[in-house]
Amino acid sequence: MSDSDATAELNRLRKSIDNIDAALVHLLAERFKCTQEVGSLKATHGLPPSDPSREARQIARLRELAAESELDPEFAEKWFTFVVSEVIHHHERIARGE
Repeated sequence: MSDSDATAELNRLRKSIDNIDAALVHLLAERFKCTQEVGSLKATHGLPPSDPSREARQIARLRELAAESELDPEFAEKWFTFVVSEVIHHHERIARGE
């Protein structure tokens, strides 16, 4: 493969990565819109901001999906844990009326 072919391939791959990153941001935005509604429902009905049993089920499910997709399950769990911590923070703020 020549240097110019390698550069063209690199640019093609980077364009795909950029498109995937954009899709991930849009998906996360949609996810957070849904979790904001969940937070409002929980606050209205006096439910706790977090649901550890659901989180554990989701972690197990996502770890399995990650393994099936040849993605490191540990990475998938870390990503999910980070997202859930942000969601819980938002739910706590909603419950406080912020």
